[in-house]
Amino acid sequence: MKIPGLVLSLALAISCLTAPAEAAPRTDIVLGMGIEPAGLDPTIAAPVAIGQVTWQNVFEGLVTIDRDGKIRPQLAESWEISSDGLTYTFKLRRNVAFHDGSAFDSGVAKAALDRARGAQSVNPQKRFFEAVASIDTPDPQTLVLHLSRPAGSLLYWLGWPSSVIVHPKTSDSNKTEPVGTGPFVFDRWVKGDRVELKRNPNYWNKSAHIALDKAVFRFIADPQAQSAALVSGDVDAFPEFGAPELMSSFESDDRLTTAIGNTELKVVAGMNNAQKPFTDKRVREALMRALDRTTIIDGAWSALGTPIGSHYTPNDRAYVDLTNVYPYDPEKAKSLLKEAGYGDGLSFTIKVPQMSYATRTAEIMQTMFAEVGVTLAIEPTEFPAKWVQDVFKNRDYDMTIVAHAEPMDIDIYSRDPYYFNYRNTAFDAVMTKVEATADPAEQDKLYVEAQKILAEDVPALFLFVMPKLGVWDRKLQGLWVNEPIPSNVLSEVHWQE
Repeated sequence: MKIPGLVLSLALAISCLTAPAEAAPRTDIVLGMGIEPAGLDPTIAAPVAIGQVTWQNVFEGLVTIDRDGKIRPQLAESWEISSDGLTYTFKLRRNVAFHDGSAFDSGVAKAALDRARGAQSVNPQKRFFEAVASIDTPDPQTLVLHLSRPAGSLLYWLGWPSSVIVHPKTSDSNKTEPVGTGPFVFDRWVKGDRVELKRNPNYWNKSAHIALDKAVFRFIADPQAQSAALVSGDVDAFPEFGAPELMSSFESDDRLTTAIGNTELKVVAGMNNAQKPFTDKRVREALMRALDRTTIIDGAWSALGTPIGSHYTPNDRAYVDLTNVYPYDPEKAKSLLKEAGYGDGLSFTIKVPQMSYATRTAEIMQTMFAEVGVTLAIEPTEFPAKWVQDVFKNRDYDMTIVAHAEPMDIDIYSRDPYYFNYRNTAFDAVMTKVEATADPAEQDKLYVEAQKILAEDVPALFLFVMPKLGVWDRKLQGLWVNEPIPSNVLSEVHWQE
């Protein structure tokens, strides 16, 4: 029997009305962080928490670094490097605007870079721009950097948070009210609690398909409170969860998932190489041999970490495992100390920033050092203010411990001044050669050489790389599992219902 067309249409219409509608995916996220940044402009201060809120979300650079650590075009759509490595010509994107409507062009880019490299610059990575002698703007879409010497890492450095492009008009207020070109606009900052961003409706990159309308960064320092916020749903994600011993507690929660990724967080016990006993390489080697890295990782970070033998991570190009250069050998450590004149014992103090990984590591080191006749006094030191003042600025310390977060920062051992007070002309020469060439293969050979020099000379005790411990809602997609650069990039984050 045929069903009249009118009846069939009516039946289909009724079925559509009564069928349950699919829930639309959420367009907001609450993301947790353990440290609240002191400001929101990464071009004027170094703490990584600044970039973890604003880099790639609010601010963008000429180039960017993607989740695989690769350099990608951003505000510059292409570039050319002269054969002598002294001229970089960038072709800039058209129709890019800052959040306040100001236009982006070569004049703005020049002003931003001149500010970063100028005499009055407070940029935390001002050294990145030292080789830039002058900047030309032949037209609004062309930016030309003229270098005084080759700088093989310049393109990579231009992708860092400290190199983002800021408009001269807002540069003085970006610390508290950041204005960039990114996919999210600053909304408000409730000090001590949260920073709120909202989607930029005029974002230049129309192919980006930004799924989030709102992003809230909640600042929760206590790991137990972090866990409670995740379990209750008050926070959707902690991309860097602060308590490795609690990671297994989320296994029975059907709503949450965990992810263990790679970072650049190199936990290093720095020594003041300008004062005794650390001027003696035999002492430095003895202290390295007195430490069992595996035991340290087990006790300090619940066995979640990777031992290292130099200031380099398995993420980094041309990495070599050098943990066997000075393996755990307490008897050899005792022999070296005796040879150096410390057979009757040795005492010094370690200034420890009050963060759980540092405190736990120092306590384990204290026990291991005691086994070879070394007395280690632990001095808790408030971080960042007092630690930065005592150690980083005044270099008033014997030993310290901190996780170095900057990617590919092996060159810190050739910086002058730097808190290690380390001098090695052979190492300096290798770092100079790295910057003198733009050939990746040649740079890789030099990075291997640099790693070996540090592993053998031991200017610091190289301990382990902290993993990226992520905990988030299972329906949340697009967060970075690995961290080639400290960040919380939200442009690809979306909910999957």
